[in-house]
Amino acid sequence: QVQLVESGGGLVQPGGSLRLSCEVSASMHSLNAMGWYRQAPGKERELVARIISGGSTNYADSVKGRFTISVDMAKNTVLLQMSSLKSEDTAVYYCNVDQLYGGNHMNYWGKGTLVTVPS
Repeated sequence: QVQLVESGGGLVQPGGSLRLSCEVSASMHSLNAMGWYRQAPGKERELVARIISGGSTNYADSVKGRFTISVDMAKNTVLLQMSSLKSEDTAVYYCNVDQLYGGNHMNYWGKGTLVTVPS
């Protein structure tokens, strides 16, 4: 069982920046993919950014050029640097990882951290 603990959310003014962190209880080397998703009120959860083993990344079109996903292997942490924040970025942000364990893919979610950008 992999535990994910997000932090770094909060209230930020439009145009501001925040950095979200996701502490992972498992070895990062066991993970195939790590990502951030978000869910705004009344909307479905959507992919924000994802990084797969080997370092390839992909981003939602709405955050390209503003958000950057990275991994700190030494600290077992997945980071999401967010800048030029907009009111439409307001959501609960969830960390997600995919782990290859015993030949099976196991998927885990954190409990989320709220980011609020007032309009």
